[in-house]
Amino acid sequence: MARNLVTVEQVVNDFVLTIDSDDYVSNASDVVIRNLALRGIREMGFDMLKRVRSVKLKRNTNDTVDLPDDFVSLIKVGIVGSDGLVHVFAENKNIDYAQAYANSSGTKAATTADAVDSNGDGVFDRVDDKGATSGGVFGDEDFITFSNYVFQGGIGQIYGLGGGFYEGQYRLNEDQNRIELSSGSGDEIVIEYIADEARSSNPTVHVEAEEALRSYMYYKLIERKASVPLGEKGRARQDYYNERRKANARLKAFSKEDALQIIRKNFKQSPKY
Repeated sequence: MARNLVTVEQVVNDFVLTIDSDDYVSNASDVVIRNLALRGIREMGFDMLKRVRSVKLKRNTNDTVDLPDDFVSLIKVGIVGSDGLVHVFAENKNIDYAQAYANSSGTKAATTADAVDSNGDGVFDRVDDKGATSGGVFGDEDFITFSNYVFQGGIGQIYGLGGGFYEGQYRLNEDQNRIELSSGSGDEIVIEYIADEARSSNPTVHVEAEEALRSYMYYKLIERKASVPLGEKGRARQDYYNERRKANARLKAFSKEDALQIIRKNFKQSPKY
């Protein structure tokens, strides 16, 4: 484990050791305290304690990749080249991931009357039905995009339309917990994402945010207790947000070297044909 990280078990044990018999949280169980510690890691992990992970996953036969079990939000999708760099895919929200109602045999139902509701929750079962729809309006959709010149054996489009060059395309499918991929963009895909640290087998927190986590735990333990005075609740809430602000400033410190590196960056332009 990295030296700048502290386990949740350590934080919980230290918190329990500091509780006196006359404290407002003296009757709190270890299970509740640990649960609040995990909730604190999760809440602060959405902004200042983001845990970025990268994982290589195999492409499924239906041009999809399953999302990791601790997935929160996506940063990038791509493939790793021989140069050791991630060559990112472009997001295309027009990639199809449609489903169709399923019949009793688990295949596409011919009509709605053939659809089944095996769970009895009032929602018909569904199966993947990716692909072209019948009765298209345009016919050959390749000619919808206007192309106005030929360059090095390829057809170019009007300048200003379209974006840069990408290795492939993807679309996030949160309904089915997977990523839809364009065809032919590699058998192994790299995903960089923000992970839910609370789901780890051994959750940790950065040492610079340890005190903020303790303050969160105390504040949440007394927040709904009728026997705790409002003044103490207000003090605990203010203490938590002060510690959170200090931790955020420490973790996201912007140094003079960082400023100089940004200032000295060269601006590069690509040739336009």
